Amino acid sequence: MHFRFLVSWYDKILLWSKHPKACWYLGFISFIDASLFPLSPLFMVLPMSFSEPTRAFYFAAIVIGSSFLGGMIGYSLGFFAFEALIGPFIQWMGYSAYYEMAMQWFQQWGYAAIVFGCLTPFIPYKIFTIGAGVMQLHFGGFLIASFLGRALRFLLIASIIRWGGPRFEPIFRKTLMKISNYQPSV
Repeated sequence: MHFRFLVSWYDKILLWSKHPKACWYLGFISFIDASLFPLSPLFMVLPMSFSEPTRAFYFAAIVIGSSFLGGMIGYSLGFFAFEALIGPFIQWMGYSAYYEMAMQWFQQWGYAAIVFGCLTPFIPYKIFTIGAGVMQLHFGGFLIASFLGRALRFLLIASIIRWGGPRFEPIFRKTLMKISNYQPSV
């Protein structure tokens, strides 16, 4: 699979991070990522934080708060609309295997599965918010686990960027270029 768009998108987001409404966009992406949107806020918070490392914790707080609120929507969708709407959507997006794995984790580990789901970059967070609703986990426990997991993930990212900032950006760009099979034009 080729992800050539990632490098050009990353460059655009670096420019957008200077836009006066960039934080609003980050919040919106983080909110809808927690329920249906197929793209992680990580792809926006990383370039914004690399662009302004002194604001990395501020950006992390936006993601944590917005995705926490969006997680409530994901939980509600799983609780009330899984059969009619969300199940077919998960299948259409190609998330069925992720969903099945998350459901197994819920059965084995309960709320710890949510915390782990928030930390892993490999399974979309929305799978855990929706799955928690389908499993009808206690809403308060879901909120605590969800907040804890999202805070751990994005505060760790902010800490690394704040500490290493400009030194890590070239490493990230090189990795992104490798993932996307990017060939710079001459």
